[in-house]
Parts: sequence; structure tokens; C-alpha cells
Amino acid sequence: MAYALQQLINGVALGMIYGLIAVGYTMVYGIIGMINFAHGDIFMIGAFISLISFVLISMGGWGTGPGAILLVLLVSMAVTALYGWSVERVAYRPLRGSFRLAPLISAIGMSIVLQNYVQVAQGARVKPIESLVTGSVELWHGNGFAVSISTMQAMIVIVTLVILAVFTWLVTRTSLGRAMRACEQDRKMAGLLGIDTDRTISITFVIGASLAAVAGTMYLLRYGVIDFYIGFLAGVKAFTAAVLGGIGSLPGAVLGGLLIGLIETFWSAYFSVQYKDVATFAILAITLVFMPTGLLGRAEVEKV
Repeated sequence: MAYALQQLINGVALGMIYGLIAVGYTMVYGIIGMINFAHGDIFMIGAFISLISFVLISMGGWGTGPGAILLVLLVSMAVTALYGWSVERVAYRPLRGSFRLAPLISAIGMSIVLQNYVQVAQGARVKPIESLVTGSVELWHGNGFAVSISTMQAMIVIVTLVILAVFTWLVTRTSLGRAMRACEQDRKMAGLLGIDTDRTISITFVIGASLAAVAGTMYLLRYGVIDFYIGFLAGVKAFTAAVLGGIGSLPGAVLGGLLIGLIETFWSAYFSVQYKDVATFAILAITLVFMPTGLLGRAEVEKV
């Protein structure tokens, strides 16, 4: 029981990271109806920006306390947002009126470009970092096994929930959120009614990239090692989480991320770790057979 509870805590922390990345996927899909397959690499860029920022801060002697972590997080969000804006301008906007497959191919090409760019700029070797957030709280002790939650795990959960609440409010209660929802329903009509659709779409990409930067920073602090290839697998898992939860739904993205994280963690703990990805995608396939729109997704109604 104690071992299972510990794996539950580990799975929730991992799932929250997937959920943060999945929110970016689902926001972009909701507004333009296309998948940004470069989003996983934007997450990787955010992790590298955080690593470089931590190195510069330590060289400057500014310490590694909560203030330094917050500063690194803000820098990573700002710089990664520029990457997200650039991806939209280069890979999506010129092809927005083209056939639907063209932006998909362009996004895959942008993903390859970002991977190779980081590989050349930072090298192919893994980049480790010392643990900056230490400490844990023991929750329970049973059968010689201590169940604990680390400060980093608690931070991941709290940050993800706060961000989800903020962006749910942004989408449902602000003028920008109304513009996003209008573009989602009918982009052409939204433009005719005076909404700057190009600006709204660009802001959506910027917000999604900022969330990916938060996920990248949390991933770096939690696992302490990154490389140029982490974006591919994390992006695939986050996309799976978005589809599982119901792509287009912000709570669904986080729920899907939680489920993916729990499936991976429990499968690795009780079965063969080599088959954890097989289990994840098998459960996704089974879920979509019975619930094609995902757990919290809505079926699209096309008026003719």
C-alpha cells in the first residue's frame, strides 16, 4: 500500500508536466484546428533556456533560492514565447489558407529544425544540473517503506493548478478569451466582426509556448538532466494526453496528462518499464474506441 501511494505521488507530478505541455497543444488546436507538432520542441527550448539562465545566475553569484528560480522562470517564459511567436509566423501564418496537410508538414519540419538547432548550439550530450529544490515531507510510514512528497513535486502540482485556473479564467472571462472562442467557432466571421484574428492566433501561440517553458523549467528542476531530444517524446506524450482528455478542453488536457503520468509510473513500478509506452498508447486506443472525443471533449456539430 505504501509503495502504491508513493507511485501515485510520482505519477501525479509527472502527469502535471505532461498536462502543462498538453494545454499548449489543445489551445492551438482549438483556435486553428491544427496540431502544432513543434510544440514538444518548444518545451525542450524552454528547458534549455532555463538551464542557461541558471548557469548565468550562478556565475553572477545571485544564489539559487526562490527568487532566482522565479527569475529563471520568467526569463524562460519570455524567451520561449518569442520562439512560439516565430513558429506561428514562419510555419503557420503563410500556409493558413492552404490545404490542411501543408501546415502539418511545415510544423514537422520546424520540429526537426529546432532539434538540430539545439543539437548544434548546445551539443548532443546530456546536460545535467545539480538539485536546486531539496527537501521532502514524510506522509506515511508502513512496512518499512516511507511515503514522502518532495518539495519539487508539491511545487509542480501547485504551479500547474494555478496556471490552469488562471488560463481558464483568461479564456472564459476576458476579451482575449472571447476573441479566442470566436476564432475557434468561425474565424472568418470573427474577422468580419472586427476581431484581429492574426493577433489572436499569435497570442495563443505565445501563451502555449510560455506554458511549455514552465513545463520545461519544472522538468529540469525535477529530473536534473536534459538533452536536445527530450522534446520529441514529451511532445508525443503530451499530444496523447490532449487527445485522451479531449482536445480543445483545458481541464481535459490536464486530466489526460495526469492519466498518462499515472499509467507510465504504475506500469514501470509493477511491470516491465520497456513496455510503458505500449501500455500508454494501448489505453489511449481503447478509450478512443468507446469515447472518440476523449474524456472531456465535445462532439463537433456541423451546421449545413
